[in-house]
Amino acid sequence: MTVTDAIGRIAQIQATLVQLESPAKSTTSSSAGTSGTSGTSATDFAAALSGALGATGGTGSPTGADVVADAKKYLGVPYVFGGTSASGLDCSGLVQRVFKDLGIDVPRLVSGQSTVGTEVPSLAQAQPGDLIVTNGGEHIVIYAGDGKVIHAPSEGRTVSLVNNWMSDSDIVTIRRVLPQAAPAGTASASGLSGLGGSASSASSAQADMMRSLFASLVQGGSL
Repeated sequence: MTVTDAIGRIAQIQATLVQLESPAKSTTSSSAGTSGTSGTSATDFAAALSGALGATGGTGSPTGADVVADAKKYLGVPYVFGGTSASGLDCSGLVQRVFKDLGIDVPRLVSGQSTVGTEVPSLAQAQPGDLIVTNGGEHIVIYAGDGKVIHAPSEGRTVSLVNNWMSDSDIVTIRRVLPQAAPAGTASASGLSGLGGSASSASSAQADMMRSLFASLVQGGSL
C-alpha cells in the first residue's frame, strides 16, 4: 500500500466512523444491548467493512463485473497460440491477461486456472466474471452474464463476445475467483445488517471495531 492509498483509506475509515457513531448515539442502551457483538464473526465484519468503505467512496476490491469489463477491452484481438498480450491471445492467455490487469495472478494454463477460486455448481448459478472450463479441460471462457461468454476461440478468429453454446454436460468446472458487486446504494445497509443492525442503527461496538482497524492501519498494518 502506498502512502497515498493509506491516506485515502484513513479518510474513508474516519468518514465511516462518523456515520456509525452518529446514529449509535441516538439509540437507547437497551437496543444496543439487544444486538450484542459477541457472536459476530470476522467474516461478517469484513463484509460490513467492505460495504461501508464502498458506500463512502472506496474503490474496494475488483469484482466479477470488473473482469467482464476488462475482457471486453480485448474484443477483436487475434487468437495467437501462447499469446498473453493485446497483440495476440489464446483462451487461457486472455484469462491471465484480464486478471493481471486487475492486479490478480492466476496460472497460465487452463489446467491451473480450472482450480482457482471456488466451484460454482451449475451454469444456472454462474455470474459475470466466472470462468467456465469446457472441451474436456482444453478451453476456458469468461461468463459475461445474460447468457453470453467472452473467449479467444481458435486460430484465425478473434476474441469475441458470443452466445453461450454450452450446457452443464459440456462443462468441466465453473470457477468463481471474484465476488459480485453489491447493488448501488445497498452495500452499507446490507453489510451492517449482518452485524445485527442496519446502517441507521449501527452500534457503538461496531464503531469500536472500525476504530481498531483504523489504529492498525496507522501503526503500519493494512486492510
